[in-house]
Amino acid sequence: MSKKSYLVIGLGRFGTSVATELFKLGHEVLAVDCNEENVNHVADNVTHAITCDARDEATLKSLGVRNFDCAIVGIGSDVASSVMTTVTLKELGVEQVICKANSQLHKTVLEKVGADRVVFPEREMAHKLAQGLSSANIFDFIELSENFGVAEIESPDSWIGKTIGSIDIRAKYGVNIIAVKEGSEVNVAPGAGYVLKKNSVLVLVGRYTDIEAVEKL
Repeated sequence: MSKKSYLVIGLGRFGTSVATELFKLGHEVLAVDCNEENVNHVADNVTHAITCDARDEATLKSLGVRNFDCAIVGIGSDVASSVMTTVTLKELGVEQVICKANSQLHKTVLEKVGADRVVFPEREMAHKLAQGLSSANIFDFIELSENFGVAEIESPDSWIGKTIGSIDIRAKYGVNIIAVKEGSEVNVAPGAGYVLKKNSVLVLVGRYTDIEAVEKL
């Protein structure tokens, strides 16, 4: 994994969690907030932490924001500050800006002003939790976007003993099998002739609705 540099603006629960996790993964992280207490709280768990107003263009310029691989705007409650910061970051040449939104309207505005990706952390975590709780057959779930994800599920009984090709999974069910787990063995990108067994755990990628439909077979 190559080391990257991240700028995290807004050190609420979301921003703090992202900044500390990126630092744990070995990346360079500059954490910024206008609240000194928030900055002090995260200071020992990131590369650098600074108290300043990220809405100010001169301040962001002085931080050398265009040199960062990615900027994460974690300002959720103050929509105006979130949008203003995002606009300034893009104008200063930050290649990738990821923003937290607290509503669909907030998301739409952020996308209009140039945000490369907008996330709803609480909604995404709630969806992942619900997926895990609602079915005993879903072992793990990873959010890819608002509509797509990756899930591990038990092979449906009706698929056992059949090849992936004969089931015609992609055409009939709209999902792709990207791996099959059997005990400690993992077969990545299994071919059409792969025969599914009783203990097969399928790693599927697709729309949530399609994954749920397969899980109910």
